[in-house]
Amino acid sequence: MPQNTGAPKKYTTSTKAQNPHRHGKGKIRTPPVVEAPPSFNPPQLTFPTQERLLDVFARTFDDELSGPHLEPTIQKIKGDLFNRDFASAFGTEEHLSVYAARWAPPRALCYSSIFNFLRHQFPSLLPAEAREKVAVVPEGTAQPEDELDQRRRPRVRMMSVGGAAAELTSFAAFLASDPRAPVGEITLVDSGSWASVVDRLQEKLVNPPQLSKYASEAAIAASKPFISPDSLLTTFAQHDVLAVDKDCLARLVGTEPLVVTMLFTLNELYTSGGIGKTTTFLLNLSACLAPGSVLLVVDSPGSYSEAGVGDKSKSYPMQWLLDHTLTKTVPDTWEKLESCDSVWFRLAESLRYPISLENMRYQIHLYRVRGPAKPAAEGQEGS
Repeated sequence: MPQNTGAPKKYTTSTKAQNPHRHGKGKIRTPPVVEAPPSFNPPQLTFPTQERLLDVFARTFDDELSGPHLEPTIQKIKGDLFNRDFASAFGTEEHLSVYAARWAPPRALCYSSIFNFLRHQFPSLLPAEAREKVAVVPEGTAQPEDELDQRRRPRVRMMSVGGAAAELTSFAAFLASDPRAPVGEITLVDSGSWASVVDRLQEKLVNPPQLSKYASEAAIAASKPFISPDSLLTTFAQHDVLAVDKDCLARLVGTEPLVVTMLFTLNELYTSGGIGKTTTFLLNLSACLAPGSVLLVVDSPGSYSEAGVGDKSKSYPMQWLLDHTLTKTVPDTWEKLESCDSVWFRLAESLRYPISLENMRYQIHLYRVRGPAKPAAEGQEGS
């Protein structure tokens, strides 16, 4: 891998819409701009932080981004996704790496802005249990100062259902932007074999960029990792969440409050796995999560899923299906905190990356667990 001499590369970004609608043969029209209401307008990370995050991707996937097979592989993945052939799209390590290099960077920037905006809604970064653990120290017991400091640091737990690259890096950016220097624990759950991609990104996140042996003392002194190794604890678990039982799910989420994210995942579960299986998963998740946990769902605007009854099928908006499951089936468990049907995330044109990146639009919904899941009384569901 070429060494970083400190000189910036000439990267480019694109302001094209991520999912353009086609109108007529060969014509592409960008979807009309639908601005989010003032109540949901996440500010972006600082420009230097965005640049550093893109640099993590550029360094991690330097071989893929500079390789001769990049564009053909991108086109192959696009075709597989269009044909809903996910086994082919994500079936090789090369495809996973190219997908992460091409599609994860703008999503990581977008997700991190969402995390920062919703920080006040996330479970307390220093829960009461942690405060008690710090306070209850036998009198006269000496503890290393660094151990005390580590135990006093706020903690935040996250489990991302689906995806890996954008989820990991956006969580790292969320942690790094907090002046309290929290310790983050993230579990990435996906049916694909993302372990190698996760390991590569983790290594670049927690280690400083490699500098040329001719780098100046100032450059060497300024070189630091995106986030310190003891601040980002990462676990990858390869599971099909629609196939795991409640016991396995309970082990994944643990017993303390956490943030569960489904970022451009839920509608895919509804579409590929079916509404019945996805609803069962959401209900099992509801039963397993500790009170205070939150569920963050981000997906394409206007997503619909079909359910068949006999020879007929009916389409349901993803948001309606989600709302019906959480607020009608187990109404005492969830409260809805945020919801917006359409939000634009636009990249600054001056951001630099080896290949063009695209703006994106999304819908977002945030729920919090009130208490243990209690199914609706008979006749109440759907009322």
